[in-house]
Amino acid sequence: MNGRELVAWNMRRLRVAKDISQERLANEAGVDRTYVSRLERKMENPSIGILDKIAAALGAHVSELLIEPTDGDEPQPLKAGRRPKG
Repeated sequence: MNGRELVAWNMRRLRVAKDISQERLANEAGVDRTYVSRLERKMENPSIGILDKIAAALGAHVSELLIEPTDGDEPQPLKAGRRPKG
């Protein structure tokens, strides 16, 4: 995996493990939700500053965004549909 793929995979892995939506992650990191989506789809190259913000919002060290996956380790999907507001 290249760096962009590692960031995308680990962002999704950490986000799903914490049961955080892309929208919530974006709000907590101070970035646009579509940017989070584009990062997870390997369409953007984030700066170190953005990686720091995302890692902090995920409660992780920035180095966790570059961890190589182990065999058979894959993020599980979140439940479908938007969560109710409130």
